[in-house]
Amino acid sequence: MRSRTLAVLAASTGLALAVTGCGANSSSGSSPTSGSSAASNGAKVGVILPETTTSARWEGFDHPLLEAALKAEGFDPIIQNAQGDDQKVSSLADQMISQGVKVLILASTTGDTGAAVEKKAAAAGIPVIDYDRLNAGGSADYYVSFDNVQVGKLQGQALADALKSKPGAQVIEIEGAATDNNAILFHQGQEEVLKPLYDNKTLNLVKSQYIDKWDNQTGGSVFENFLTANGGKVDGVLAANDGLAGAVITVLQKNKLNGTVPVTGQDATADGLKAVLRGDQYMTVFKPIDQEAKAAAQLATALLKNSKADADKVATQTVTDPKTQRVVKSLLLTPQSITKDKVKDVISAGAVKKDDVCTGDVAALCTANGIS
Repeated sequence: MRSRTLAVLAASTGLALAVTGCGANSSSGSSPTSGSSAASNGAKVGVILPETTTSARWEGFDHPLLEAALKAEGFDPIIQNAQGDDQKVSSLADQMISQGVKVLILASTTGDTGAAVEKKAAAAGIPVIDYDRLNAGGSADYYVSFDNVQVGKLQGQALADALKSKPGAQVIEIEGAATDNNAILFHQGQEEVLKPLYDNKTLNLVKSQYIDKWDNQTGGSVFENFLTANGGKVDGVLAANDGLAGAVITVLQKNKLNGTVPVTGQDATADGLKAVLRGDQYMTVFKPIDQEAKAAAQLATALLKNSKADADKVATQTVTDPKTQRVVKSLLLTPQSITKDKVKDVISAGAVKKDDVCTGDVAALCTANGIS
């Protein structure tokens, strides 16, 4: 039976946001604004990132890429990380408003926290770009992210493919935080692939649970409890990102199951890619964050210029806020499924350095998988 915890949390979070495509989900949809550097002229832009403990992406990828993209647009970026603290998101926003930022780019810890910050920014006349996570119930001018339902579909399809030779395979799902709209969207995409398989008993869902704050330690403990309650049996694990996947793999290693149980992930972190090459993790999802950062910077320039036309050239799609039904102009970029044979694509794209992946026992595996 499906976990009551998952059902209750999903219901309490509201409907997943609806996506309406109005153009291709690629960087080609976000053409640079002309004369942007001159127009920005050193104006301050505030960026608030959510945390550092559950995913390496925020400081490893987003921070440097946003800094570079904003500087290329002529801005003076102020980039801070809230370290998973809702109150710190609010205090950082207060500081940035007092410092005179002209645009705020916000990846909040929770949707409610983000919506409250956006109310403050609106009162100060500062436009906001929701970055990566839509703040449901908020008032952001634009939203830049990936097609997060598609992320979930990629995860679900990969797991279905990995288990196609095991009729009735037992699956445990370890999801992200129910307070993060993205986690709801990931699950929505996963369900589109996996629910029909659960319903017809091709696969058997053992348990599914959202993990508060995407906390890896909690995720590992929840998985271990589910595994123990199921008699130590599991055939596949739907883990929402590489951090949770790593926690699951630690438990599988303890039970001598790693490498035999496919585990999904997301973010194409160096540790995640190593686990994929080792065979402990079946796949991850690569999201070209350089495109996301560039689009956010271009939107910031358009907002500074008060040019809706320029902004709409970048944000060629829309999403509907699940709480207010407000239509938000958006750009949703295309994610990619990465299995062992495709790790080289992430490295060749320059998203992760070869030297950060191909070390120690993984060096020979890199060579065997075409990474030179």
